[in-house]
Amino acid sequence: MSAAKTKAQTLISENGVVVFSKSYCPYCKASKQLLNDLGAQYTALELDQLDDGTEIQNALYEISQQRTVPNIFIKQQHIGGNSDLQGKNKKELQGLLEAAGAL
Repeated sequence: MSAAKTKAQTLISENGVVVFSKSYCPYCKASKQLLNDLGAQYTALELDQLDDGTEIQNALYEISQQRTVPNIFIKQQHIGGNSDLQGKNKKELQGLLEAAGAL
């Protein structure tokens, strides 16, 4: 297994909410803003600011079959991207975040 895939899987398994992001991406910003508005604790990894960001993004594709960012995991489950996160009703999303220990 690649170091990047190990790093990604460790982050996913050790954190209730992980947002794999790029600092300039408007969809990533929207996802993080929604989580901030709900008061959720989450780990964000800005792939464009990491030396191994491209490798991590490739590893995420192996893990989730999603190449784009944001790539969001809640309670070790792949949620999807920004439209998937924004598409959840507030009560459902709060329930997921509480179950993950993020609220």
